[in-house]
This record gives sequence, structure tokens and C-alpha cells, in this order.
Amino acid sequence: MRLDEPGWWYGPGGALQARLLTPASNLWGWIAERRWVNAVPQRVGLPVVCIGNFTAGGTGKTPLALHMADTLVRLGHTPVFLTRGYGGSRTGPHRVDAARDTAAEVGDEPLLLARRAPVMLARDRVAGARALAASAAPGSVIIMDDGLQNPSLAKDLTIAVVDGRRGIGNGRVMPAGPLRAPLIAQMARVDVIVINRPAGDQSDSIGAWFRQRFDGPVLDARTEAAGDMAWLWEKPVIAFAAIGAPRRFFELLRSLGATVAQEVAFHDHHPFTALEARQLLQASRETGAQLVTTEKDHVRLAGHSELAAAVRTLPIRLTFVPAEQARLEAMLAAMLARHAARAG
Repeated sequence: MRLDEPGWWYGPGGALQARLLTPASNLWGWIAERRWVNAVPQRVGLPVVCIGNFTAGGTGKTPLALHMADTLVRLGHTPVFLTRGYGGSRTGPHRVDAARDTAAEVGDEPLLLARRAPVMLARDRVAGARALAASAAPGSVIIMDDGLQNPSLAKDLTIAVVDGRRGIGNGRVMPAGPLRAPLIAQMARVDVIVINRPAGDQSDSIGAWFRQRFDGPVLDARTEAAGDMAWLWEKPVIAFAAIGAPRRFFELLRSLGATVAQEVAFHDHHPFTALEARQLLQASRETGAQLVTTEKDHVRLAGHSELAAAVRTLPIRLTFVPAEQARLEAMLAAMLARHAARAG
């Protein structure tokens, strides 16, 4: 179910819309729960770490997937990504080639993930996992991107990412709210919750809310910029983004001291047109502002070479304080030990 996100999912108002859409939400939630009840999850011989979210839209799944890959490498493992490839034409199983594949073929997130570790794209997740396990370079741990609502593949550790500012919005299931399935049913299938908060945000109300209702660990993470940022202060910027939560990106730029002359938000995974590319370039020339976007958006600029060359990206990463990172690594180690014992 793909929707443009209504503002009233998270903001004030919308009570009437939510009530009118409640029958559709009840049906959607019932269908989601039946898929879990009727499924027989399959194992493929490799441990699976699943990263997902409770709600539609962006919460930081991709930065967490990249962080998990880095953590596993540091622990001596060889991670491989398994993704559906939303927005691409390929159905897979297909091993992503970042040098040849385009976002139109495989989606933007797989191209970004492929910079860090091998990526298998498959709409059928079990088929994709089996293709990985049977390949010449299967890796040692599968990181399943955006897989919480998919019941077909057995998971060894499931992590849900929650936006630290928006939380679960009005708490209703789509289309009356942002939840992708009833929250209680989703939490029952999760081992860890990660609250993704902007750098400098001191509020922990959402984390506290989940700690009162969830029996497992609730970890605190921060989204922050990576690399040199001095260029952000040299001149104003025109920021554009086609991600699940573009305002998070715009606010991050301002928190880093950038003067944001213009914000341009597109729908998530939006394929940029030639007209839009010309308009962005023209705005930059007329104002003297630097164009800036996310790494995920930049991989979708194939075919717009002038824009791709003119725009700068702001790399971001997800970080944990040392104590929280240690808890995360301990859970990974315990999961891998359980998987090894079961396989032995």
C-alpha cells in the first residue's frame, strides 16, 4: 500500500479523516495480521538480521542498515544485504551491480547499500536469501532491509527504527494513520527498538513511551553528518530531497549552520524529471546558492549529468553512545551464537 503521507497523521487535526478511514484501516490491519498468522517462515542457512519500521515513510532504516553492516564487519563477519528494491523495475533475484545498475532498475536504496556490502535484490525474499546462500560469495550474515512486515523469511534478530520526533503519529493503521499494521502485533515480532533522534535533540518522550510498553531493549541513536562540512558555511544552499522525511534533512542542514535559502521536497523515491533538473539548476544560478541533497537522492540523478555534477551531498550516519553500541553488539553476538548452535 503506497500513500502520500497526510500531514494530519502526525500533526493536529485529522480526527474526522481518521474516523472516516477507520473501516479501511481495520481491514488493512486484519490483512496484515493474517499474513503473519498464516505464514510459515523459511530458513536458508544464514542468520538474518531484519531492519524495519512500524510506520510508513522514512525513519532511518537505511542508515541503521549501513551501521549494522559496519558493526558486523568490525566483529569479523561478512554482511550481505537483502532488499526488495522499491522503485526499481527488477524483481530478482538479482545481485546489484552499483557500476551498471540504475535506480530505475533496482531502486535508490540498493545502490546506496551496495557501496558498503553486496546486495541481493528480490521481491520474493526467500528466493533472494536462497540465491545468496547458494552463491559463490554468500557472506556470513544477511541484513534484511525493510522486512518487518514480510513474514516469509525467518529472522534471527528483528530491529524496528522509530523516528524520535514523529513517533507513531496518531497511532492508527493506514490509511487512517501511519502504522503499517496494528502496533501491538508489530511489537510482538520485534526484538529491539531503536529511537532515531536528530543530533542535539534532548527529548526522550518517545523512547520513554516505548520503554513502558515494550519488554525488550529500547536503544537511543543519533543521526549526524559525516565528513567535512565546512563547505556548508561558504554560501547559502538550496536543499532538495525525495525521501520519506525530507524535513529531517532540512533541519539537519540548519543545525549544522547552513543558511537554507530554499527547500524543495518531493515524494519519497521520486524520479527527477528533466524539467525539475533545469529548474533546480536555474534557481542555483539566479541565487548563487549551492545545491545540496542526500546521498540516496543523488543516486537517482542518472540521466541528469549537469545537475549531478552541480549538486553536493551531505553524508549522514547513525551513531550510538558507547554503552548502547555495546548492548547492540552483545545482542548480535548472542544471536549469532544461537544460530551457530542451531546449525550445529
